[in-house]
Amino acid sequence: MGSYLIYLAIIMIVPIYAQYKVKNTYKKYSKVASSTGVSGAEVARRILDANGLHNVAVKETPGMLSDHYNPMTKTVNLSSANYHYNSIAGAAVAAHEVGHAIQDKEGYAALRFRHALVPVANISSKMAWVFIMLGFFVSTLSNFLLIGILLFAAGVVFQLVTLPVEFNASSRAMDQVVSLGLISNSEERDAKKVLNAAAMTYVAAAAVAVLELVRLILIFTSSNRD
Repeated sequence: MGSYLIYLAIIMIVPIYAQYKVKNTYKKYSKVASSTGVSGAEVARRILDANGLHNVAVKETPGMLSDHYNPMTKTVNLSSANYHYNSIAGAAVAAHEVGHAIQDKEGYAALRFRHALVPVANISSKMAWVFIMLGFFVSTLSNFLLIGILLFAAGVVFQLVTLPVEFNASSRAMDQVVSLGLISNSEERDAKKVLNAAAMTYVAAAAVAVLELVRLILIFTSSNRD
């Protein structure tokens, strides 16, 4: 019982802390203007143009930390604050999203694999726990637990593949903002803090998912032995 409570504490606290960290770090550096005076939209546009991505539009999207790159519409979508205002956080986030656009252009293998997994991940996120619960509570449907675990595992694979995609985009982002003079060398460390905090949310989610997968597998193997 004690070990299970520790497990519950881990899977609850780790993601909450990661979310707190990214929001707190973003909030801090969204109030710090970069010395170059450019908005997030300008940062995105300059990096896109420097990499020959003139066809990729930069658009404003509602919400906080709603920034994303859409490979279907070829658009870099920035939240209002990052789009309009000059800040270290805005520059870092904008550059990160453009990093995904550059990955898309170059056919980055991990990004292509993640895109291929999207339909599977969508199905697994909706159906995995349905099968798992049926397998738990209806003894004659034990195979449903295995199906649920396999679906859940597909979602875990998606989260694990997301990690190199996000870290690579952040690495590209820092290379671009510094080489193009969009932030000063002295501001690079602060921009990295923003991107590292954001990356930790993906790491936390993946770690929790792996732990849950291991727990489900142990339950399944134990029930089969019984």
